[in-house]
Parts: sequence; structure tokens; C-alpha cells
Amino acid sequence: MKMSSTKPPTENGTPKERKPGLRSVQTTMLFRAVNPELFIKPNKPVMAFGLVAITLCVAYLGYLHATVENKKDLYEAIDSEGSRYMRRKTSKWD
Repeated sequence: MKMSSTKPPTENGTPKERKPGLRSVQTTMLFRAVNPELFIKPNKPVMAFGLVAITLCVAYLGYLHATVENKKDLYEAIDSEGSRYMRRKTSKWD
């Protein structure tokens, strides 16, 4: 009894090729329309652009959060001569 590791042949006598993912599975058009990422071949340049764009957005939000924390204790004051300047908030308890 000898076990072979070859693929079983199809009707034509040639081995059947397997496609990765769900491209070879029978699905409905609705499923394909709702889940296109399962059937479309990955596009590396678009993925790289998206990763850079999301990284820059998160960095910008972090920058905005950091600058707001620095400006939180400041307010614009006007002295007796009418000139405006930034002044740090002080507590009456200090």
C-alpha cells in the first residue's frame, strides 16, 4: 500500500489548481458587494498610502492635544495701557 502526495486529477487529467482566499468559493453577488476586501487582490501602494495617511492623522491629533494642554493655563489679558498680553492663570489660594 503506497501513499502518494500528488493532487487528485480533475476530469481533464490535469491537477486542479487551488486559488487562495475566497475567490474560488461559490458566493452570492450580495456577499461579494458587501465584502470586497475578501475577493480583491491586495494593492501594496494603496495600503502604504493609507498607513501613512492614518499615521499622520493620529500624529496631528496628538499634536493638537499637546498644544491645547499647554495653552490651557493661559489667557489673554489687557493692561491699563490697552495692550494685550498672554497671562498664566493663578489661583487665589496660592
